[in-house]
Amino acid sequence: MAQTPPDAASEAASDDAIRSRSRGRAGAAPPAWLVVAVACAGQFLVVLDVSVVNVALPSMRADLGLSASGLQWVVNAYSIAFAGFMLLGGRAGDLFGRKRMFLVGLGLFTLASLAGGLAQEGWQLLAARAVQGLGAAVLAPSTLTILTSAVPEGAARARAIATWTAVGAGGGAAGGLVGGVLTEGLNWRWVLLINVPLGAVVLAAAARWIRESRAGGERRLDLPGAVLVTAGTAVLAYGIVQTEEQGWGDAATLVPLGVALVLIAAFLAVEARTRLPLMPLSLFKVRSVAVANAAMFVCGMGSFAMWFFMTLYAQNVLGYTPIEAGLALVPSSLAVVIGSKFAPRLMPRFGARNVAVAGVLITSAGFLWQSTMSADGDYVTTIMLPGIVMMAGAGCAMTPLASLATSGAAPGDAGLVSGLVNTSRTLGGALGLAILSTVATSRSAGAVDPVALTRGYAGAFATGAGILVVAAAVLLAGMRAAKPEPGGE
Repeated sequence: MAQTPPDAASEAASDDAIRSRSRGRAGAAPPAWLVVAVACAGQFLVVLDVSVVNVALPSMRADLGLSASGLQWVVNAYSIAFAGFMLLGGRAGDLFGRKRMFLVGLGLFTLASLAGGLAQEGWQLLAARAVQGLGAAVLAPSTLTILTSAVPEGAARARAIATWTAVGAGGGAAGGLVGGVLTEGLNWRWVLLINVPLGAVVLAAAARWIRESRAGGERRLDLPGAVLVTAGTAVLAYGIVQTEEQGWGDAATLVPLGVALVLIAAFLAVEARTRLPLMPLSLFKVRSVAVANAAMFVCGMGSFAMWFFMTLYAQNVLGYTPIEAGLALVPSSLAVVIGSKFAPRLMPRFGARNVAVAGVLITSAGFLWQSTMSADGDYVTTIMLPGIVMMAGAGCAMTPLASLATSGAAPGDAGLVSGLVNTSRTLGGALGLAILSTVATSRSAGAVDPVALTRGYAGAFATGAGILVVAAAVLLAGMRAAKPEPGGE
């Protein structure tokens, strides 16, 4: 494990002093499990809204008169804002307070959900989804940082991170089912309005039980760096989602991708010269941070699209309703939770790197199994069992990856590292979905009959399996196998 930077002790002392003053004003600190529960509830809401709108899209189109491209932007407006502002949100938490940013982000997210649920025009819905994504980007990095601040490093923190991972994965998995139930039982507006009472409850709990913490030192935001990385990441996400509609060779795709690379290069040049950078480049000298984030990005590329293609296969090929498709994936959702919670039991014995590699390879095996699907497949062998293998492996991999990515950084960079973890996973997932969608379209040759669609989906899963093998290779080549410790890594 790489050495913690020399100023980590003073930054940790600053965090301790802030927590001590907060306890002096508000009484004894709440139990760690309560803080973990509140942080995970915020993460659940953020991840749920990535996928919960998918099954409601046809109803939104009929009600608001959205075009096909406008419908796509109901999803993309959220994901682009989410990815684009995440690093800025993480650093803002370090500088101005993690609890403060949690409350600001969740408040913005909740108000935008209300506005989206009440939208009467298509542009109002799209604007609300973009603001939701901004709120999520401010909120999400703080969830992991608050958790790691409340639980000391070791086995207890590994279990807490496992819970955070499981809740995040469960939120993504539950999106289809929750969206289907709300859309069919009430109407599409409730896939957004449901966030309002839930957000209010989590806001009240956070205000009461979360203690403030932030990095020590000068509180000055690197504005040029913030503008460049936010613009670069947002334009990159935009270019990636354009591939789904325009293809990889179209100017509408290539221009934003080229602009994004220029902006990100400029950001790196600014960070190398500024006195108080938004992202200290020395952070990537910490091997665990650099390698775990690279692996997280590649894992996201391979595995994120699983829910998307499984839902399409269940509905377009096997004829399931939205609710039936959501119910069909419940075993997979449970498997990712179980895998996430089981990983901390293995990490002290085998080491975080080895557990992550094993989880990634199990996921890859599940993807290969899924690639044998047929147009007349039965539920057990073409959805339930391969889905359980895929998601149990993914859960087992994500917990040690998140632990590795956060364990080597200085306390003052905790929010930034958390934002980096979320950004790596989100951008990797978006790129992977674009690549695998291209593969699926190419394999089906544009046909929409069940056999052709199945051939396309199978090709996407086989490609995902290969990408996941690359992620395992990144971990094996880049991360030294640490000697396991009795208390965890």
